[in-house]
Amino acid sequence: MSSTIAASSTPERASGLSARYARALYDLADERKQLDQIVSEMAALGALIGDSKDLQRLIASRGIDAAEGTRAMEAVLAAQGFSDLVRHFISVAIANRRLHDLPDLIAGFAAYVAQKRGIMTADVASAHPLTDTQRAQLAARLAEAGYGRVTIRESIDATLLGGLIVKIGSKLYDTSLKSRLQRLRHVMKGAA
Repeated sequence: MSSTIAASSTPERASGLSARYARALYDLADERKQLDQIVSEMAALGALIGDSKDLQRLIASRGIDAAEGTRAMEAVLAAQGFSDLVRHFISVAIANRRLHDLPDLIAGFAAYVAQKRGIMTADVASAHPLTDTQRAQLAARLAEAGYGRVTIRESIDATLLGGLIVKIGSKLYDTSLKSRLQRLRHVMKGAA
C-alpha cells in the first residue's frame, strides 16, 4: 500500500494539452531511465513555483518574449540544479508560447504519472488539519475499501464543523457534521 500527501492541486487525469506534454516527457524520461528523477524534479518545480511570487508573475506575464522567458527560466532552473531534460522541457513549452500554462503542464504530468502507476487521488476536506495519526487511519480505511495506492490531497473547510468529506474517483463519502445537521433539519421539516 502506498500513501502520500500531495500539496498541489493535481487534476484527477491529465487531458488535452497537458496530457500531450505529459506523455512526451514521461516517455522520454522513461526511455532515458530517468523517470523517478524527473517525477521528483517536476514536483519540486511545482513547489518552487507555488512558493515564489516572482516566478508566478513571470509565468502569468503574457507579454514576455519567448527568448526572454527562456533565459529567465533557464537561469532559475540552472541555479536550482534541475536536470537538462526538465530544462529542455520548459524551454520547449516556452518556445511553444506555453509559459503561462506551466503550472497546468506540471499538474498534468503528475496526474499522468499517477495514472500510469495506478495511483488514485483522494480529495479530503476537513474542518481542521489532519494529524499524522488521522492520515494513517484514513489511508488504512481507504486500503480496506479497495483503494490500496492512494495519494491524499487535503484541504481545509471550516464550514464542515467536524468530520470529513472524501472524494475518490466518482465516489463521495461525507461524514461531516455540517451534512449530518442538514439531514437532521430535512428530517425535522418532514415531520412537522
